[in-house]
This record gives sequence, C-alpha cells and structure tokens, in this order.
Amino acid sequence: MINKRLKLMQLSLVDEVPELNKIFFLDVFAESYFDSSKKRMRLNTINGQNIPCNLKVSCPTKLVSNYPEGTIFKLDARLVRRGEGHHPYFIAVNRNNMQRALEFFDYNLKVQNGFDYIMTKKKKKASK
Repeated sequence: MINKRLKLMQLSLVDEVPELNKIFFLDVFAESYFDSSKKRMRLNTINGQNIPCNLKVSCPTKLVSNYPEGTIFKLDARLVRRGEGHHPYFIAVNRNNMQRALEFFDYNLKVQNGFDYIMTKKKKKASK
C-alpha cells in the first residue's frame, strides 16, 4: 500500500514537471551560494538548462567551500524525489571529482579575483 502511494506521488511529480522524468542528468551546471540557515556553502542549479533552475544539489561541503560564493560547477547528478510535500533535489554523482565549469572559466576567474580583475587587466595593457 505504501509503495503504491509513493509511486503515485512520483508519477504526479513527473506530470507536473515533465523535464524531470529522468533519474540521471549529465553536465548539470550549479552555482555556489552561502546558505545562512545551515551556515555553509551549497549549490543551486542555474538558469538556461533543460532542468528547472534553483534546484538544490547535495555535494561535499568541503569541496564547494574551497571556492568563493558564485563559482559555477559542472557535475553529473541523480534526481531524488521524496514524495508529496518535498521538493526534488539533486545528489552529485562522482562527488570527489566535481570540478569548476570550464565553460564558465572567465566568469569563475572574475568571481575568484573580484569582478574588476578582467577590467584592470585591460587597463594595464592600454597604459603600456
């Protein structure tokens, strides 16, 4: 009986959000942010993908906290649906090999060095 209820809840979630009908997702982009309620760095999916933005991503805090807030990571993820009343979320697969996204290299460089890094670099070239 409980298994039937869980399956029905999962099916209703799939009907509501058709892009979440898969279990594994490859090359998901997520941005780090500081969660003040948990007092640690976390990841949220970003806009512009075939998945909803702002889905939470479970991953090792130790790895994400090595980089500043706003860093974008590329990862493979497994979707977790806990049933009615709970939001779906991702768990990073191959968690120890999670890396910053090369596609967002310039952006991540700006985040790490303060957003004026690229601009000051251009000014130095212009003054020579």
